[in-house]
Amino acid sequence: MSDFLPLSQLTRSCRIAREAPPDQPAAGTEPSRLTRLLMRKMGQAIADFSMIAEGDRIMACVSGGKDSYALLDLLLRLQRRAPVRFEIVAVNVDQGWPGYRTDLIAAHLAALGVPHRMVADDIASVVEANVPAGKTPCSLCSRLRRGLLYNLAAELGCTKIALGHHADDLIETLVLNMFYSGKLASMPAVLHAHDGRNTVIRPLCYVPEELLVEYSDERRFPLVSCGCPACGLPEQKRQVIKELLRQLEERDPGIKQNMLAALRNVKLSHLLDPAAAAR
Repeated sequence: MSDFLPLSQLTRSCRIAREAPPDQPAAGTEPSRLTRLLMRKMGQAIADFSMIAEGDRIMACVSGGKDSYALLDLLLRLQRRAPVRFEIVAVNVDQGWPGYRTDLIAAHLAALGVPHRMVADDIASVVEANVPAGKTPCSLCSRLRRGLLYNLAAELGCTKIALGHHADDLIETLVLNMFYSGKLASMPAVLHAHDGRNTVIRPLCYVPEELLVEYSDERRFPLVSCGCPACGLPEQKRQVIKELLRQLEERDPGIKQNMLAALRNVKLSHLLDPAAAAR
């Protein structure tokens, strides 16, 4: 794996991503205000956490949802302008849920001209056989998918795995862990896997979900539902937290932004963690 570049050089990379217009989607057009804003936020996250190094081969996971399409789109724009040279391989995993339109995803990736791999695995059957009725399959499904992606990244010689989690995902995970798991934790911007082979990056960690909804409409992505019958059900804990945060934000605008800021402003000395206090 390549060594990380100095922060100054990565910051220069992100400044170019912010100030120099990415390749236009059509001749004679300028990147939109929204595109520039998203590039700025993603560039800042990449610089803050040294996500991308010279010579990296990044596996961009594309599910067919707005977040992963935006992730790939913005990484391709960055790749064309950044002085840091890196490769991108797009990967899609068909988990076996009925009605999942991999053909639309494959056509989109082919139109972009990005190297890609379409993978099929019957995760759905494993989940259905092992998750009791009335329980959500998300945890098991996530573990199975993660294992598949980790192995695939090694097979493809990828040094980083890029996921499309955005700021709202991080905030919701923070509240979910506090309410239901009794721990103060969220999704890290960079995760070094226990197997020692893989590094996961989340370049959209500073991007609010609402901007990705707007970007998806602007870019007219061919959105594809994952097909899981439990996905997005209002009784799911994540959906409950999402609705709670929506109500709080509606009452006091800026709450979610403050929560994201709190994840960057941790005071270990003011928490009840004996291990942290003993340091």
